[in-house]
Amino acid sequence: MTEVDEGSKHTSTRAVIVALLANIGVAAAKLVGFLLTGSSSLVAEFAHSLADTGNQVVLLVGKQRSEQRADLLHPFGYGAYRFLGGFLVAEILFGLGALFSIYEGIEKLIHPHPVDYLPVAFAILAVTIALESWSLRTAVGAANQQRENAGWLRFVRATRVPELAVLLLEDSGALLGLGFALVALILTAVTGSSVFDAAGSLAIGLLLGTNSLILGTEMVSLLVGESASDVQLKSVEDALAQTQGIERVVHLRAVHVSPEELLVGAKVIFDPALSVSEAAVVVDQAEVAIRSTVPSARWVYIEPGIPEPPPA
Repeated sequence: MTEVDEGSKHTSTRAVIVALLANIGVAAAKLVGFLLTGSSSLVAEFAHSLADTGNQVVLLVGKQRSEQRADLLHPFGYGAYRFLGGFLVAEILFGLGALFSIYEGIEKLIHPHPVDYLPVAFAILAVTIALESWSLRTAVGAANQQRENAGWLRFVRATRVPELAVLLLEDSGALLGLGFALVALILTAVTGSSVFDAAGSLAIGLLLGTNSLILGTEMVSLLVGESASDVQLKSVEDALAQTQGIERVVHLRAVHVSPEELLVGAKVIFDPALSVSEAAVVVDQAEVAIRSTVPSARWVYIEPGIPEPPPA
């Protein structure tokens, strides 16, 4: 994956704001549609959009909290708040939306009632599909700045930017959910049976539950601490190896403390002819070389290793 920089950080923020505005409009339209028609699919989609709106609020709050300056209690800063925000979105908002949609579908199966004003429901679905497409297009544009040639599922699993993973799953899931609702309402209109409307609500609930599981797994991995990408690790290793005074790299570790910040630790073998003060200069030069290649290497710690004795 490519380097995450300040530009992509602002781009992901813009994508979150666009998604928030779109979901407010979508949720309002679906609520009106449900009140007019009584459709279970529409009320499930309203719960879906309400959860999505809450998602953006949580993500924005997480980004705002992550910008606090490092202090004695959190010497590496508060960047992990963004990972926490993604986890809360996955487990609470997506999860609650899934449970509500499944409950509504089961309730409609047990106590069926006709769906009224179907033309209104179709018109509302058309509007919401347009709004969700706008939101997804923005998220895809932000992701394409980092995705390179990776497939979408691979990108969601590999990205260290939680907002992009949330938005891609959320918006694609929203469009798929709208497709479920549309098919359910068409079948209801053709057959006159509300069973299909209830089935649409159940399908939307299962979709939300699947998204919650995928996203929750990825956010837990980020919270625990994910390594830098292979490209970043190779760049850091090359920068160390090419620094005059360093003979070789014994081992290297780099972990994300936020989407845009890495904590790098390395053990290296110095030229035995170097004095302590000369080795300190080499360390400074190595840090400069690393940050010029990998700007997200915020904290760099280099320690000397002991050369292995020659074999007997």
